[in-house]
Amino acid sequence: MPNIRILVVEDESLVAKDIQNMLRSLGYEVIDVVSTGEEAIRLAEATSPDLVLLDIVLKGEVDGIVAAERIWESCSIPVIYLTAYADETTLQRAKVTEPFGYILKPFDERELQTTIEMAFYKARMDRKLREREEWLSTVLTSIGDGVIATDHQGAVNFMNPRAEKLTGWMQTEAFGKPLHEIFPIDLEPEGEPGSHRPALQENVLSARGGTKIAIEKTLTPFSSNSKAPLGNVLIFRDITQRKNAEVELTRSWERLQKALAGTIQAMALTIEMRDPYTAGHQRRVGKLSCAIAREMGLAADRVEAIQMAADIHDVGKIYIPAEILSKPGQLTEIEYSIIKTHPQVGYDILKSIEFPWPLAEIVYQHHERLNGTGYPNGLTGENILLEARIMCVADVVEAMSSHRPYRPAHGIDKALDEILKNRGILYDSRVVDTCIQLFKEKNFSFES
Repeated sequence: MPNIRILVVEDESLVAKDIQNMLRSLGYEVIDVVSTGEEAIRLAEATSPDLVLLDIVLKGEVDGIVAAERIWESCSIPVIYLTAYADETTLQRAKVTEPFGYILKPFDERELQTTIEMAFYKARMDRKLREREEWLSTVLTSIGDGVIATDHQGAVNFMNPRAEKLTGWMQTEAFGKPLHEIFPIDLEPEGEPGSHRPALQENVLSARGGTKIAIEKTLTPFSSNSKAPLGNVLIFRDITQRKNAEVELTRSWERLQKALAGTIQAMALTIEMRDPYTAGHQRRVGKLSCAIAREMGLAADRVEAIQMAADIHDVGKIYIPAEILSKPGQLTEIEYSIIKTHPQVGYDILKSIEFPWPLAEIVYQHHERLNGTGYPNGLTGENILLEARIMCVADVVEAMSSHRPYRPAHGIDKALDEILKNRGILYDSRVVDTCIQLFKEKNFSFES
């Protein structure tokens, strides 16, 4: 049993003495016994007892009912009324004060103990409830989101300051009005009663006065344990800054993409200006590579990576002397070994640039072959990036079908025969099948 401290207010001294003895025998602490309402108020404020036993009928200007009201209002101390008789008017006044119990004189110890324990428990629960309500009110008042609550008929019964600011309505004006009048947006609840994670929805709120505000909102119904609908809680926030930031981020990304594409094209043009015989080679390889990638169902960002890599896949040829690049006759072994360095040089040029795709690796691997006979690293099978395997096939087809200083064009048919003959040996089978399908069934052309 908790050590409950009790103030007794009784103007009959014998009855007061009996109550005091009874309380002490039950283990309670009696902090004082007084006989007037004025003394009861003063001592309650001074000593803060856990509970007051208070006779309704007291002598003096302040009777028990007035004293009980003052004690509860100023100290939040629960009061139990003691009474032997009271007229109907007095009883009605007592009910209004919502006491924590009544004890009719005379009473025994068991009745007294039961009434005290019930009153103390009820008071403790009331305090916890008030504390929770105060805490919730503080939270709702201080948070950055707007909060509006309604009753079961949809009438507003609460608005926090943020909701007032965003909507342009004061709570005193909005109280009792339909929610749709205060918040003119589609207000179907986004969750079932008791749902924990209602969906967020973006809308534009027309605030009072005509201001348009981008918001994010949730409307959640709530109910009692009996599932009877009690109302809804609308939570919303101003996302104008976020939307503006998203727009600016999109614009910045578009500017970056344009700058990146421009840089790639400038690099490609530099290469082609040094080697006029392969002018357009990288562009055509990119066209076929992207067509193959799309036909194979690769995601758009991977297709974009292939396009970028193809446009500069021969960037390493900037290191090779122009007389070798444009030599009309057969290359010597030394000259061919110099040509074979261009993937490594291309990789070295690109590796320190932070592209959103592995362009340096794709360029590095575009002359590798499935069986390990390619260069510069003799990679095999799945160790070669799919993007590089695609570009490898496109590079071979374009090179064989185009004119070179040291030989005439072989034509598309011979180029397709080459990749078909080495399907699964040098070149990825699926890539080869897709490439042939593009030319044979879908009328792909480098020039279209």
